[in-house]
Amino acid sequence: MKLRDLAEQLHCRLEGDGDIDIARVAALETAGPGEVTFLANAKYHGKVAHTRAGAIIADDTLTAAPCAIVRCAQPYLAFARALSLLAPEQRPPAGIHPSAVVDASAVIDADASIGALACIGAAARVGARTVVHPFAYVGPEAHIGADCVVHAHVSIRERVVIGDRVVIQNGAVLGSDGYGFAPRPDGTFEKIPQHGGIVVEDDVEIGAGTTVDRPPMGDTRIAAGTKIDNLVQVGHGVQVGKHVLLAAQTGISGSSVIEDHVVLAGQVGVAGHLTIGTGTRATAQSGIPNDVAAGSFISGYPAIDNRDWLKASAVFKKLPEMRKTLADLERRLARLEGRADDQA
Repeated sequence: MKLRDLAEQLHCRLEGDGDIDIARVAALETAGPGEVTFLANAKYHGKVAHTRAGAIIADDTLTAAPCAIVRCAQPYLAFARALSLLAPEQRPPAGIHPSAVVDASAVIDADASIGALACIGAAARVGARTVVHPFAYVGPEAHIGADCVVHAHVSIRERVVIGDRVVIQNGAVLGSDGYGFAPRPDGTFEKIPQHGGIVVEDDVEIGAGTTVDRPPMGDTRIAAGTKIDNLVQVGHGVQVGKHVLLAAQTGISGSSVIEDHVVLAGQVGVAGHLTIGTGTRATAQSGIPNDVAAGSFISGYPAIDNRDWLKASAVFKKLPEMRKTLADLERRLARLEGRADDQA
């Protein structure tokens, strides 16, 4: 693709030779002629002078480069779109592979693709242009919308409802039984049947190995635009809002509500029956045992305001020295009080 055509499709301003042929996107340090790179972080400005790329996608803070510049307000977003243009996803052909097992009552759109050894249950529905890759399982009465991608070894259990343009990465499980057991008088536990539903709205992505549990009644819901990383646990009855980001190894206990535009970084834990307010951000490994007000920025366990946590963390490493100093002061005070008693 000519650089000028790439810039035009990205709706960016081009500075430099538009006749360069661009074949792919590459990192700033490794890009060569025929490749476009990008600058989205100011701390890498010093590396631009050494790049061998044919062009760089950057905003107006970059004053000069040894190559053509594709100017835009959001370089990272333009980089993502450039990847889609230069390395488009390969889609398998429409149709049902001969080795797939599809129940006679299932409804598969003519433009959908069902891969080898995939299994589609009774009364399930698969929408237009959706791809179900090999070894995936779609349970009875599950509904999958249009333009979805279900990767290999995904399990979509019975009655799960999935909207349009949803991507589910390898090995994810939607509709597994929630963790519910009632104690018996003899100290053993009785399983609580988990008959509720799972609803995944439009434009959601669910990472590899992630599990979304069904509740005993009602629904577990993932609202539109939310992006979930690998190895995330969404407990039964959880309500996840719109455009939420859940990073790897985050765990959300049952019946909690994660409101819109929340960001939970890696290994964040949320206790059950809580509400995490709109726009909250929690840094990695935060533990959240209480409700969180909208717009909060929290860290640590128990999670507190990030600024307070930073101050406390700075003090924590000094605690042994402070303990020693305190003990010394206590001994000196005891000696002074002893002398005062003697003089009295």
